[in-house]
Amino acid sequence: MSIKTFELISTTENGVQLISYVALPENAADDKPVAGVLVAPEWWGLVEHSKTMTERLAKAGYAAVAMDVYGEGKMTSDAAMATMWHDQVLADQEMLMARCRLILNDFSDQLAVDGDNLAAIGFCFGGKVVLDMAREGMPVKAVATFHGDLSPKQPADKNFKAKVLIAHGRDDAIVTMDDIETFKKEMDAADVDYTVDVYDNAKHGFTNPKADERDNPNLGYDETADKQSWDNMLEFMKANLG
Repeated sequence: MSIKTFELISTTENGVQLISYVALPENAADDKPVAGVLVAPEWWGLVEHSKTMTERLAKAGYAAVAMDVYGEGKMTSDAAMATMWHDQVLADQEMLMARCRLILNDFSDQLAVDGDNLAAIGFCFGGKVVLDMAREGMPVKAVATFHGDLSPKQPADKNFKAKVLIAHGRDDAIVTMDDIETFKKEMDAADVDYTVDVYDNAKHGFTNPKADERDNPNLGYDETADKQSWDNMLEFMKANLG
């Protein structure tokens, strides 16, 4: 399926430009609006990985947007820089969620996007971002994370309406199997419909082919887990987006 891409610029109330990246099926607005998927990147920012995932979603028939939560379209391959940006936004999680809400609203206002039919996927740090969007009660029907940070801004409650799919690597030393058990208890307490898929021999970052270049023994790409988790996510979206 041919696609088109463009930048979506959202301006925060204090003047920061969030330069997100949108990919759409070529004919999306011509026929009728299509379901939209928000993509929250890893802590590296709007790097190629997140843009590629957004384009893959468009080729699968969805409108998709890679969210620029750091602002100004920032991206890096330097772990110290990523850590600094990540820590800055987590120091003000109300601001982070306000940015996500702003991008969600601007994205759903696009003619090609069915604003009543939204989902979100997140990778690593982005996993926390999309789960917190659901915890905040934002209008997403389905949330999927890949090697995601599962720690909550605040625990899920009755505002959490989305169905959840977690793709987790058994050998992840950053988000551990203990963290998965804690997350399950949180979801059970809020009566959330969730599924956790655990991939053997997969480390943190298993969907990113550049994970092996990061000079960090806790990160690693796994082709099998990458492909299977993506296919499972597409099935999950098909089941939950009208």
